[in-house]
Amino acid sequence: MIEMTEIRQLSDSDLLERIDVEREALAKLRFNHTVAGLEATTALKNKKRDVARLLTEMNARKTANS
Repeated sequence: MIEMTEIRQLSDSDLLERIDVEREALAKLRFNHTVAGLEATTALKNKKRDVARLLTEMNARKTANS
């Protein structure tokens, strides 16, 4: 799980890169869950929340710069 303090320390380019990486990881988790099932389904929930945290910070930065 990614902490907000860690997210806030990322540069804009690092934030965008991290969003892409986390979205890919979420897609892989979803695929694996569909095919074989996951032992810990909370991994999906945590990954979705991580993506949401990253997107929230990105939108907050866009709003602050406007």
